[in-house]
Amino acid sequence: MPTLRPMAEADFDALALGAWILGTGGGGDPYHSLLEIQKLHREGHRVSLMDPLDLGDDQLVAVVGQMGAPLVIQERMTDAGVMAETIRMMERHLGRRFEAIAIWEIGGNNAFQPFLAAALLGLPVVDADAMGRAFPQADMTTFAICDLPSYPWTMVDVRRNSLIFTEAEDWSWMERLTRKACTVLGSVAATCKAPRTGREIKTCTILHTASKAMRIGRLVQDARARHADPIAVLIEAEHGLLIFRGKVRDVYRRTTEGYLRGSATIEGTEAWRESALTLDFQNEFTVGRQDGAVRVTVPDLICVLDTESGEAIGTETLRYGQRVTVVALPAPPLLVSAKGLRHVGPRAFGYDLDFRSIFERAER
Repeated sequence: MPTLRPMAEADFDALALGAWILGTGGGGDPYHSLLEIQKLHREGHRVSLMDPLDLGDDQLVAVVGQMGAPLVIQERMTDAGVMAETIRMMERHLGRRFEAIAIWEIGGNNAFQPFLAAALLGLPVVDADAMGRAFPQADMTTFAICDLPSYPWTMVDVRRNSLIFTEAEDWSWMERLTRKACTVLGSVAATCKAPRTGREIKTCTILHTASKAMRIGRLVQDARARHADPIAVLIEAEHGLLIFRGKVRDVYRRTTEGYLRGSATIEGTEAWRESALTLDFQNEFTVGRQDGAVRVTVPDLICVLDTESGEAIGTETLRYGQRVTVVALPAPPLLVSAKGLRHVGPRAFGYDLDFRSIFERAER
């Protein structure tokens, strides 16, 4: 029998903090979903977290998440009922019931979508995701890297418009098809991705990422309670690197084709007083250039944090004058493999750059 760990309200608080940091600027601010899951919990809905290694090889697992531009997600919120409907819709299509729900991306608001659906459907949430962070595209996942099928795929919006994508040639085509549909629906929709078996979850995901997000959240909470520096605690515990500290001087962004694209310039303070860092983003932060020279790129995690609180700042919430600290966290090994980089390296985002980890340079 699998071991199920009941989630408490305090766990969701920690999950929100940690997932927002792992979102690397994207995935959407988890605040509203945190309020919703707390409300459901107080109404008696309970959710349990399941170790992925307890899954049977043939068990059927739903993988859910929101699709769209983070800025729009804050304006047109997808609730638990809409997310649960994507799963019911997939079950009707398959003629089979799911036995658990997994996380599409652990970053930001998407970390909460399986828990919201699970609260209504009575299914456990598997402690694993397909990114280990947040990425903007369906072809930037461990499932794509492992060459698993990309279909079928269901999509529902807040008006209960719904679609089923029964087949696609590959993950790139599935991304193109679903992105176009998402844009028509207003640049945000709930989705149930291609169903996965227990064996596929165990071998083709980043394991125990919900636990990691909660661990990070508790580190920040504990540091605040002790009046310690939460960013320093995060860097030490997660083997991260301090990249830059300063004040946001300029932000340019636009919502296009279901993405939030743009750049932000941070004017250095303290040891970086004579310097500036520019961060590009496509939902998530992708490339950081210090005084014009490339300093850090995906898939290393580029996290922008409030200098005082350690709270993550998303690409949709960056504002002029914010005092921020930029931190890098190591990417999961699968993402930095040769095959992984073809999906999530700088060239996958259109940059004429080869990936060289900031952690590799730091070791020299």
